[in-house]
Amino acid sequence: MERIVIDTNVYVDWLNEGQHEAILFQREAVKYLSAVVLMELSAGAFSARDRRLVREVTSAFAKVGRIVVPTVAIYEEAGDVLRRLQESRGYTVASAYGLVNDVLIALSARSIGATVITQNERDFVAIQTIRPFKLALVPHA
Repeated sequence: MERIVIDTNVYVDWLNEGQHEAILFQREAVKYLSAVVLMELSAGAFSARDRRLVREVTSAFAKVGRIVVPTVAIYEEAGDVLRRLQESRGYTVASAYGLVNDVLIALSARSIGATVITQNERDFVAIQTIRPFKLALVPHA
């Protein structure tokens, strides 16, 4: 069965507008939660309802041991990817650092053989040119 890591933007659309339920609740794939996505969701959960939903999502993944946490090796690899984005793709230091979370999500998913599901084509495709990983793009609603 395919493994997937769902990016923050897909969860945000679900939390705010009920979109992407077919992706979030599909039975054809084994879903993992990136610890980086958890951090981003928590940072944007301003209402009590949103904080409760983030806790519920986190709890469901924690119960089955499917939270992916970047290792030291992944952080080292992420530094290499960010440097190479600056060298070969013309990113500035600031714009490369703006990709830190996305690089960590991509490399963490890669480490478990999972596909990243996202709407963020620009950043993840740029990362993919430096370090290949499985990527599936979700169209914007």
